[in-house]
Amino acid sequence: MNKRKLLRKLLSGSKNVRFSDAVAVAEAFGFRLDQVNGSHHIFVHPGIPELLNLQDLKGKVKPYQLQQLLKLVEIHNLQLEDAS
Repeated sequence: MNKRKLLRKLLSGSKNVRFSDAVAVAEAFGFRLDQVNGSHHIFVHPGIPELLNLQDLKGKVKPYQLQQLLKLVEIHNLQLEDAS
C-alpha cells in the first residue's frame, strides 16, 4: 500500500492498523528507528525533540500510539518525504 493511502487510513481513525504500516508512515515523515526494547520501537526525528514509541502487539500497533504519531506530524507540520 502506498504511503498516502496508508496515511488516509490512519487519518480515518482506523483502529486495525498493522505495525509495519505504522512504521512505514512514520519513516515517510522522516522518523528513524533509534532503539528497540522488547516490543517498544523508539523512533527519533532530526527536526523535533519528542520521541515516538510504537509497539508491535501481535502485528498491530496501539491506536493511542497512532494518535501520537499524527499529533507530532500536525504540531511540527511534517511532510511526507516519499510520495509513493
